[in-house]
Amino acid sequence: MSETTREKLLKLMMILTGITSILMIPIGEVWPSGFVWHGGEGEYYFQMIGGIYATLGAFLIYAARNPSAPQHQTFIWFAILVNIVHSVIMGIQATGDPSEYGHLVGDVPILFISSVVIWYLLPTKHSATA
Repeated sequence: MSETTREKLLKLMMILTGITSILMIPIGEVWPSGFVWHGGEGEYYFQMIGGIYATLGAFLIYAARNPSAPQHQTFIWFAILVNIVHSVIMGIQATGDPSEYGHLVGDVPILFISSVVIWYLLPTKHSATA
């Protein structure tokens, strides 16, 4: 894959992930079994995590303008790793709790897959310095 194509796909993936993150609360209203934990009983929790993910999403969209810029690299790596850690923990929890199985086809794979794809599309050290 050419570096130009890779960068375009990276920007697109960061924007789509950012939009999904910003829209987490409305998505949860439409698909609660895939995005709202604790059977919807933790309303304050969902608002809090929704606010955090909306902020993360806004910064992903901002960083997508120039993902190779040194000032964006640390944030992009933070976004990747925090989403992977979050999805792995949620996956383990959902696997052990039948009332949370819907997350295994909702937010768990979405967070994990989007993070791995962004990681894959990041420029290599060689191409970032070229």
